[in-house]
Amino acid sequence: MSTPPITIDGVTYNVPVMSIKRNADFLDKFAERTADGKLHREIIGVYFNYKLQFGQASMADYAALWDKLTEPVEFHTVVIPDEDGDLTFTAYFSNVGDELVRVKGASRYWKNLTANFTAQEPARS
Repeated sequence: MSTPPITIDGVTYNVPVMSIKRNADFLDKFAERTADGKLHREIIGVYFNYKLQFGQASMADYAALWDKLTEPVEFHTVVIPDEDGDLTFTAYFSNVGDELVRVKGASRYWKNLTANFTAQEPARS
């Protein structure tokens, strides 16, 4: 799957999104079992969190996206492709990683850039 590039904090990065994995994570205000073994819980909401894998791009575009994904900022406004068009949400990034492919002179070539996007607010509550 190859999709359009993503936008982070109003800047579109010319690096294709190759894969999007989505999780619906349920966050509880509390969850406990009573003496009879029954579970009681109060759900705060359902958070849609994503793992994105990015494709090949120019060295400059790739480096710009790496810099943004590793920027020490609490949250970012993100626009990613979704089943109904584009989804805009606020998220933080984690587990950003890639791998060195080759070294040619002073140039370094990287691939398999991935990042987790964790939503700040529930998508459903």
